[in-house]
Amino acid sequence: MHQQIWNNCLRVFKDNLEVSKYKTFFEPIIPIGVKQNVLTIQVPSQFYYEYLEEHYIDLLRKTIRRELGPGARLEYSIPVGNTISSNNRTIIPGNSGQRNFSNPPAPIPVSEKHNPFILPGLKNIKIDPQLNAEYSFTNFVEGDCNRLARSAGLAIAEKPGGTAFNPFFIYGDSGLGKTHLAQAIGIKVKEEMPEKTVLYVNATKFKTQFVDARLKNDINNFLHFYQCIDVLIIDDVQEFGNKEGTQRTFFDIFNHLHQRGKQLILTSDRAPVDLQGLIDKRLLSRFKWGLSTELQVPGYQTRLAILKQRAYRDGIELPEEVLEYVAKNIVNNVRELEGVLVGLLAQATLNKKAITLDLAQSTINKLIKHTRPEISIDYILQVVSDYFHLDEENILSNTRKREIVQARQVAMYLSKQFTKTSLKSIGAQLGNKDHATVLHACRTVNNLIETDRRFKTQIEELEGKFSN
Repeated sequence: MHQQIWNNCLRVFKDNLEVSKYKTFFEPIIPIGVKQNVLTIQVPSQFYYEYLEEHYIDLLRKTIRRELGPGARLEYSIPVGNTISSNNRTIIPGNSGQRNFSNPPAPIPVSEKHNPFILPGLKNIKIDPQLNAEYSFTNFVEGDCNRLARSAGLAIAEKPGGTAFNPFFIYGDSGLGKTHLAQAIGIKVKEEMPEKTVLYVNATKFKTQFVDARLKNDINNFLHFYQCIDVLIIDDVQEFGNKEGTQRTFFDIFNHLHQRGKQLILTSDRAPVDLQGLIDKRLLSRFKWGLSTELQVPGYQTRLAILKQRAYRDGIELPEEVLEYVAKNIVNNVRELEGVLVGLLAQATLNKKAITLDLAQSTINKLIKHTRPEISIDYILQVVSDYFHLDEENILSNTRKREIVQARQVAMYLSKQFTKTSLKSIGAQLGNKDHATVLHACRTVNNLIETDRRFKTQIEELEGKFSN
C-alpha cells in the first residue's frame, strides 16, 4: 500500500519538477511504510532531508495530504551505519525524524555514508585547502592597480562571510594576481581561524569532479561535500560557460553557502556582466551580489616594487639600473615580470656571469623577439604615442591641444577594441578620466572614421599593429 501511495506522489512530483531535480532528489527516496495518516520515507542522508525541507516542503505537503487526507504527516528515516534490504525495502534498524506540517522538524542524526571526494566524517578530518604558501598577503605587493581588491580581501579574511563582500568577485587579465589574492585570503583565514574549512579549486577541476559524480550517480555526496565548506574559492569561473549541469549544481552550492553565512571567493578573466555562456541567469545575478573588483595592469612604481620584493625573497642582489630597466620594459603582467627575473638568474648562474644591464637587455630582447606581446593599455599607449610622435606623458596629461586629445581618444578606442578592460578602468589608466569620457572618445573616433579618409587609414594602420 505504501509503495502505491508513494508512486502516486512521484507522478505529481515528476509533473512539477525539472527532470534533473526529480531524478536527483526524489528517485532515490524509498517508501518504508504507512500507518494511519503517517507516511514514512527513507532518504539517503541528512543533506537530502534538509534540501527537501528547504525547497520542496509545499509540494510535499499538498501531495501527501491529497493522498492521505488533511491530517497527513511525513516521517523521514535516515540510515546511520546500517544497510537496507533490497527485497522488502525496510530499514534495519535506523533513526528517523518526523515532519508534522504544523510544527518544525526535530534534528536528525547525520548519515555516516562514505564521501568519495575526501573521506567519511568531515568533522573528524582536516581537508587540504589546496593553497600555495607563496600566495600570502605578505608577498602581494599593493599598488594603485589592486588597492581596493587587496583591502577588501583583508577585510574578508578577518571576518569571512561576515562582510558585505560576499561573494567577492575578482576579475582581470591573466597574470595580474587574481589567484594570488584569492589564495591569500584563504591562507590568512586558516592562520587566524584554523577551525574554518577552506578550499581552493579551479573551475576546470570542479567541472571534472561534477561529471565524475554524475557518472557514478553520486551527486548527493558531491553537493554535501561542497556545502560543508566555510570559505570556498573557485578560480576561473568563466570556465563554467555553456556547462548547464555544472552551473545549476554550483547555483545550489552557492545558495546553500551564502544563506548560511559562508564566504565565496570567485575569480574570472572578465567582469560578471561580460561572462559568456551563463545559461542560468540566476547565477549571474548572484555573482553581482557582493563586491566585484578589477585587478589592473601594474604601473611602473608597482612593477619596480614587485621586482625588488621577489629579488629579496629569492636572496638575489640586483643593480638598481637592472631592476628599473626590467620594470620599464615588461609592462603586461606580474607573471612576465617574475619570469624575466628567473631568466636573468638562470643566465647568470649557468653562464657564471654577473647580472648586468647588458644581460638584462639581451634577455628581454630575446623574450620580446620570440613572444608576441600581450595587448595591454600600456602597450596600446606606447604604440599610439610612437605613431603620432608624442610623449606618453602628454597623452596622459590634461592638456586640451587638439592633436593630443585626438591621440588620447584613439588610445581609448583601441583599448576598448583590443582588451577586455572595463570602460571605467580604461579611463582611469588613460588620464584618470571617467567612463563617459571613454564612451565619447569611442563615438568621436567612429564618426571620424566615417567622415575622414586620412584618419580612417591611420586607424587601420594602428589596428594592424595589434592584429598581426
